Amino acid sequence: MDKPQLQETLSIILSQYDIKPALVMNGHPDLAQKIKLFLAGKRLEGLSPLSLKGYELELKIFAEHVPKAANEITTADIRVYLSEFERLKTSSLSKRLSVLKSMFGWLVNEDILTRDPTKQIKPPKKEQRSPKALTIEELEMIREACITPRERALVEVLYATGGRLSEIRKMNHNDIDYQALSVLVIGKGNKERPVYFSFKAMYHLRKYLMRRTDNDPALFVSERKPYRRLSDRGIQREVKVVADRSEVTKNVHPHIFRHTFATLMLNNGADLVAVQGLLGHTDPATTQIYASMTNEKRKQSHHQYLVQ
Repeated sequence: MDKPQLQETLSIILSQYDIKPALVMNGHPDLAQKIKLFLAGKRLEGLSPLSLKGYELELKIFAEHVPKAANEITTADIRVYLSEFERLKTSSLSKRLSVLKSMFGWLVNEDILTRDPTKQIKPPKKEQRSPKALTIEELEMIREACITPRERALVEVLYATGGRLSEIRKMNHNDIDYQALSVLVIGKGNKERPVYFSFKAMYHLRKYLMRRTDNDPALFVSERKPYRRLSDRGIQREVKVVADRSEVTKNVHPHIFRHTFATLMLNNGADLVAVQGLLGHTDPATTQIYASMTNEKRKQSHHQYLVQ
């Protein structure tokens, strides 16, 4: 086989694969093996590729800082390791500890290790930061800034469903139950739940879909040929274009519509448990964050109903 033919053949074969550098674990080979086992177990449990990648990177850093066999790692080793990241925010430090707790807890449950060195370490207190949400006026300003049917449909679907970015991206128009105004999504932990459209969202969604000439199953696709499903970055870009066109000064991104959905629902009297189910939260404390944002409503009620 001559060289040009060999190059052409290899090019055809390699074009079918997504090639990226291997993540080489430094440190003790025993810990590297335990990390590999843990990630394999989590993959089988249905953890998303994005979460797996995050776990992998965190554990690579840990393996480089603590070059010991897994069964030799002590609670003191982990405390020293975490203390090296003084500039990290509390949330980032909690995440780093959470990954270690998850791994060592899994290794103990699988009888691979006899003890969990993270068991005695309590996570740092969370920073009390309320999620940013749009006011009703700001939401209307975003709506009015939409020009194309796709922009308006995307904004309405993001707000009405309260869905995560990944959930919106994966939606297919054939999966929508137009009578129930709902669609099933796969959320975190591979859990399925229904999300619902408002009449306004369905109106603008139908208007957008009627103008489409492609056969792609995705709910939101690119504007130009070849038509394909909008990526996470594509949706983020679309929202930013609309936000820049509006007079809203907040940092507007896809997730802010989820915050807005939860906050306005609770402000309007929705049950906390119901909102928890709609958002797909496993822990009620996560939904409770939004409930704390309704202090203004309680203040208004005090002024309105207190007999003076």
